Amino acid sequence: MFLNIIILPLISAILCGLFSRQLGGAGVRVLSIHLMIPTFLLSLIVFWKVGFLKNPFYINMGSWIQCDILNVDWSFLFDSLTVTMLVVVNTVSVLVHIYAANYMGQDPHVSRFMSYLSLFTFFMIILVTGDNFLQLFLGWEGVGLCSYLLINFWYTRIQANKSALKAMILNRFGDYTLMLAIILIFTVFKSLDYSVIFVLAPFFIKKTIIVFNYKFFFIDLICFLLFIGAVGKSAQLGLHTWLPDAMEGPTPVSALIHAATMVTAGIFLIIRCSPLFEYSTKVLSIIVILGVLTSFFAATVGLVQNDIKKIIAYSTCSQLGYMSFVCGFSQYNVSLFHLSNHAFFKALLFLGAGSVIHAMGNEQDIRRMGGLVNFMPVTYIVMLIGSLSLCGFPFLSGFYSKDFILEVSLYVYSLPSFFCYWLGVITALFTAIYSFRLIFIVFLNKTNSYYKVFRYVHESPSQMIFVFVILSVCSIFSGYLTQDVFIGVGSDFFWDSIFILPINSYSIDVEFLPNSYKNIPVIFSLSGILFSYIFHMDFIFNGNIYSFYRFLSNKWYFDFLQNEYIGKTILISAYNTFFKLIDKGFIEILGPTGLIFSFYMLSGNLKKEITGYIYQYFSIVILIFFSMIFFFNS
Repeated sequence: MFLNIIILPLISAILCGLFSRQLGGAGVRVLSIHLMIPTFLLSLIVFWKVGFLKNPFYINMGSWIQCDILNVDWSFLFDSLTVTMLVVVNTVSVLVHIYAANYMGQDPHVSRFMSYLSLFTFFMIILVTGDNFLQLFLGWEGVGLCSYLLINFWYTRIQANKSALKAMILNRFGDYTLMLAIILIFTVFKSLDYSVIFVLAPFFIKKTIIVFNYKFFFIDLICFLLFIGAVGKSAQLGLHTWLPDAMEGPTPVSALIHAATMVTAGIFLIIRCSPLFEYSTKVLSIIVILGVLTSFFAATVGLVQNDIKKIIAYSTCSQLGYMSFVCGFSQYNVSLFHLSNHAFFKALLFLGAGSVIHAMGNEQDIRRMGGLVNFMPVTYIVMLIGSLSLCGFPFLSGFYSKDFILEVSLYVYSLPSFFCYWLGVITALFTAIYSFRLIFIVFLNKTNSYYKVFRYVHESPSQMIFVFVILSVCSIFSGYLTQDVFIGVGSDFFWDSIFILPINSYSIDVEFLPNSYKNIPVIFSLSGILFSYIFHMDFIFNGNIYSFYRFLSNKWYFDFLQNEYIGKTILISAYNTFFKLIDKGFIEILGPTGLIFSFYMLSGNLKKEITGYIYQYFSIVILIFFSMIFFFNS
């Protein structure tokens, strides 16, 4: 049963990819869905057995790598953290498969698309079920590969090529630091198994290493490298620019990447390595600051976006900031709680946006939409539910997790915590503004579309509406139903998978915060909805307001800085140094090209000496003969 969860998506990817001609487009869609549904059902059963019955499961499939002291087994660990991620990943994945079967039904390459989706799910499962860092790295690289393939699915589009390359290259930075962290972990602990490393971590707190003449604690350096890996994969500030551009892929891809797979991998890495991060207070402080800045930055940029998918993409970046900075306060279970809730309402928003784009003839600019509530009432309702949950509207799933994150940051009673709390509250205000700006402009305003487009607007088919209904129910009730399990007082659901030092546990005390503090985020969110209703179309583009708008619409000039001062510098230095000096210089002069040129010049010089006189040839032969005698006698 446990192995079937891992194998079935792989079988789906192989059959859909290799036997697409025999199965046909319809056969591929049916096969992939019918292989993903058992995977989802088995995940629920495993979640019950492992999580609630407290029966963690370990499977060793045999030795994978044996080299001196490096022994890595092909093994799988099913603990509370793993099964929670399996439910989130497989629930969203099966619903995206069902949605994509209809959404991509007319695409001539639907078989390749469904194969990539299943392969994406398989690698994410490998990542969360691995029992060692090397297996985690395999899944880590696998989801990066699949994201490249899916973003670049429509490979004839130049912008899709650029976006896929951007995602791959920026993630290389995070992958490189993760690889360095794994090497350093093996250097210190002589093992890559979680069970060995996490048990030995307290004994290496004071162990130091000198890097570039500076002394670092091993634990601090390892955690910092792990966190940079998470920054790349989960699009934290600095390496975030690939995430909005990933919208060039088909909409089901966006839902899968942003809700359950790619971007959640970095947060999962931090949570999984909680026994290491707990002993590195410096890195936890960095996580707090960078996480809250990411959340605030993405929310401000989302205010001025006009692409319907990029608005939702920046909301993903903002919510990932929430998940990150609460990990900095050692509340890993709260971060996982928000991750699971966020997966449902973010998938709902993306799939709802896909329904709108499909109905509007692939139009994504919200300024060319409007008045869709009368033609797409179901899509309007589900996107309203997703937006309310994203804003933290009372008693929806986002309310239980996001507000609890802010309450935790308020209770810590330190300067960074107050900074995070108020910046998080302001971010909640901005989130409500841009979420309902989208709702008002797309559905409730008068239409700005052309008649030839608007006349064909229609509601989604029943297969897609079924997906909407399931995700809407999860977006409404998942927070209420799982709150006591994940973050309830006295809950031991994660007793064997998440480690929190007793001094860093605040969940009991947060329960008794005054209601006046707990209501502040709700008041700000409701104020944002009201503000969006009044001013969502009344922008004043003059003076300082216009300059500020331009600053936000240019995404704080992060893309400009990366392209002009980092990317261009690297390209110029690579061209001048590595290409012109080394490749076209030393290698060609000393290599085959240089030798061929030398022989050519020599032959040209010899040609000048050929005169046709026999006595000159005889003189050369005599000279060579005596030279050889002199050489051998010496």
